[in-house]
Amino acid sequence: MLSSYDLAAIMARLDGREAALDLLTQERQAAVAAILRAPAGPLGAAFDPLAGGREPGEAELLLIRRAEHPADPWSGHMALPGGRREPADESLLATAIRETREEVGIDLAAHGTLLARLPEVPAVARGRRAGMIVAPFVFALRSTPELTLSGEVAEALWTPLGPLARGERTSRYAYTHEGNVLQLPCLLVDERVVWGLTYLMLKQLFEVLHR
Repeated sequence: MLSSYDLAAIMARLDGREAALDLLTQERQAAVAAILRAPAGPLGAAFDPLAGGREPGEAELLLIRRAEHPADPWSGHMALPGGRREPADESLLATAIRETREEVGIDLAAHGTLLARLPEVPAVARGRRAGMIVAPFVFALRSTPELTLSGEVAEALWTPLGPLARGERTSRYAYTHEGNVLQLPCLLVDERVVWGLTYLMLKQLFEVLHR
């Protein structure tokens, strides 16, 4: 386990990881971005992890809550910015960058540094495989632009990564599926519950950081 979850320590742990190529698959594809930033300094200025020096605290993770929509199987869920790959996307990395820009207004090409690509996760909706794989990418922000939320996002928030990674926010979520109540692992962020696909992808990130 890392002794500190400041952004410089996280970047050092992820340094040198090889970026996997997109899988050849007939399934639909999607990509999300786990975006990390250093907390703002006492004057509100963001810390630049590439400029050296000591940052003021542990890294923060951007989470969104998806807007309620009857056609969305993940309607209202806590999530990472991202979405389905479009034909014009040259790669899943391009998908993650485009979707992040569209959903929360952050241009990762301009403001972010790619740290890692985590293993793909099969999408599950309402207890069944959804015929889609999701590729998670981890980014560090060099600066934090103002968030501009699309209609697909109900809210966005920054939360400290350390308590999540250390297991301090781990709990159980009672999910009812076909009449059965399942106790699924989750993370608690204030009064919000992070479970399902997003929980699995964050767990992958924590496992990499703890190796």
